[in-house]
Amino acid sequence: MTTGYLPIVILAGLAGAFAVLSLAASALIRPSHPSPAKLAPYECGIEPVRLPKSERFPVKFYVVAMLFIIFDIEAIFLFPWAVAFRSLGLFGLVEMIVFIGLVFVAYLYVWQKGGLEWEGPARRRPAGGAIGYEPLPASVERGPGDRPVAEPRPVPEPVPASVSGATPAGRT
Repeated sequence: MTTGYLPIVILAGLAGAFAVLSLAASALIRPSHPSPAKLAPYECGIEPVRLPKSERFPVKFYVVAMLFIIFDIEAIFLFPWAVAFRSLGLFGLVEMIVFIGLVFVAYLYVWQKGGLEWEGPARRRPAGGAIGYEPLPASVERGPGDRPVAEPRPVPEPVPASVSGATPAGRT
């Protein structure tokens, strides 16, 4: 009764042993040359620096990753349907047409909202060609992974003594 599972247990044991032995062999054989660049954390091209509370964190990388996962999982649902296509008949075909139609509508929605554009949605300009608002300063508008740029502070101009009402030193 349990002899039918013996090949599966042996295969699982061999797969586990192969995984452990491969990791152990690579740990022993690989060259080890640590450097600051190799030891630095890396995530999605964004340097891990804390931003002030007033700055927003660019989430475009995560939005693209979530969209990929959603469409990837929806594509995975096609494989069981393809295997059982003949036994499902017309009902299975209609179900899959509805499913693919919904996926396509979601794809069009994301495309229209600019979710597939890496640079974000394009701004539409009025008929005159000018944008109705001023562009953001370089310290605010920056790409993912760019460090914040400090804006130069204006130097106040000295006020002449005759304008300020102050008297020169030593005179009363």
